[in-house]
Amino acid sequence: MAFTRSRRHWPAGEERPKENGHLYEILKGGDGKSIIEQAREIETMPPVFTFFVMLAFWTALSGKFDLFHLGMGVFSSGLVAWLSHDLLFEGHTKKLRATLIEIACFLRYLLWLFGQIVLANFHIAGLALSLYPKKHLDPHIVKFRTSLKTDFARFVLANSITLTPGTVSVRIEDDMFYVHAISRRSSADLAGPGPGEMERWVAWVFEGGSR
Repeated sequence: MAFTRSRRHWPAGEERPKENGHLYEILKGGDGKSIIEQAREIETMPPVFTFFVMLAFWTALSGKFDLFHLGMGVFSSGLVAWLSHDLLFEGHTKKLRATLIEIACFLRYLLWLFGQIVLANFHIAGLALSLYPKKHLDPHIVKFRTSLKTDFARFVLANSITLTPGTVSVRIEDDMFYVHAISRRSSADLAGPGPGEMERWVAWVFEGGSR
């Protein structure tokens, strides 16, 4: 029995794929771009955003705006963005508009976190100046399960807990957090039956959750 190789008849105006197997040329997205082109766009976004984030921190911390310091900031930020951009935006596949919205939400979260740090400082100062500090001190470990799905969101939550006076993230195992707290008041937001306010903020910023 003779076997013949079947051929596909391509509609008029549609480009026929090359014989070398580059099938991505016919796999187009809704915007008309190939899968490879879309992947390249995604790959170029993290270094750019990492560069601007690092440069913003450099400028804010240095407080110097002369040509030498700004030039050093551009060089250092570019080097960090080139070497370690995958740490800040690992697995990031969002479009430009969604990324800008996420950055704006994160800045809003930082303002809220700064307010919590100020309040926590007053609490720690009250413990230190109390006539009977041992009555209020209750060092303990809080164990809770997070609903956050991404590693970066968990990273932000762990560091936010540590930045807040009175609590320190000790260990993370999968979705389980272990936090050392200096008093029951310090751990009140973490020890509840559901996600605490800080965790809801982080979920709102990075995972589209509700506050």
